[in-house]
Amino acid sequence: MRILLHSCCAPCLVVPLDDLRREGNEVTALFFNPNIHPYTEYLRRLDAFNVYTRDNDVQVLNEKEQEGLEEWLRQVVFRESQRCGVCFNFRIDKTARLAEAKGFDAFSTTLLYSRFQKHDLLKSICEATSEKYGIPFIYRDWRTGWNEGVKRYRKLGLYRQKYCGCIYSEKERAVKIL
Repeated sequence: MRILLHSCCAPCLVVPLDDLRREGNEVTALFFNPNIHPYTEYLRRLDAFNVYTRDNDVQVLNEKEQEGLEEWLRQVVFRESQRCGVCFNFRIDKTARLAEAKGFDAFSTTLLYSRFQKHDLLKSICEATSEKYGIPFIYRDWRTGWNEGVKRYRKLGLYRQKYCGCIYSEKERAVKIL
């Protein structure tokens, strides 16, 4: 199958990519994350993603990321208590639309790898988006590969962020360490 894999960052791409490839799938990665703030953090994550995809011969679907920032902000502001669902929906909707429009057989997301994401909420949003666009969603609970992934991306020296990406999560992280 040809799968469009939304990728939140390089470290979270390691296990899902290998798993899908091992099954014989052709995987194209999409880095669509207008939630990442500040912009310098976004650039660091994008650079790590580009290095990893280049070094591992991963096809990449390039989209104009920065065009999503303002719309992402408009959708999240005043919905901070539901921000994760709004953010998941924003990024997954774009992924599924692109997958359908560009003739992919299915889509998925590396967000399913993270132990820090709201897994059940993400899964339900992916399933609903799959129905909306009529394109299959490939579900895997890649959290089971968390420890393996950590060892592998550390060995590769990949940049790993300390928060999910949005300005709200960055604030929460900073408050915890103060």
